[in-house]
Amino acid sequence: MTRLLTVGLVMTSLAMGLAGCGESRGTRAVTGGLLGAGAGAGVSAITGGKPATGALIGGGVGAVGGAVTGR
Repeated sequence: MTRLLTVGLVMTSLAMGLAGCGESRGTRAVTGGLLGAGAGAGVSAITGGKPATGALIGGGVGAVGGAVTGR
């Protein structure tokens, strides 16, 4: 469980960093959500979890992270 959490946090922080590249808040939220969903699904698949659950969690965290980052 700790390994999954650590890998998830690393991937989420990378996705949130890339989400700051958008021009508007909405664009950053969508970009962050897509990157987070992909990262979450990938991490879940690698660590033996359910990719759909990882995608939902990663997408939500990425979207919020993208929406709250400044330009």
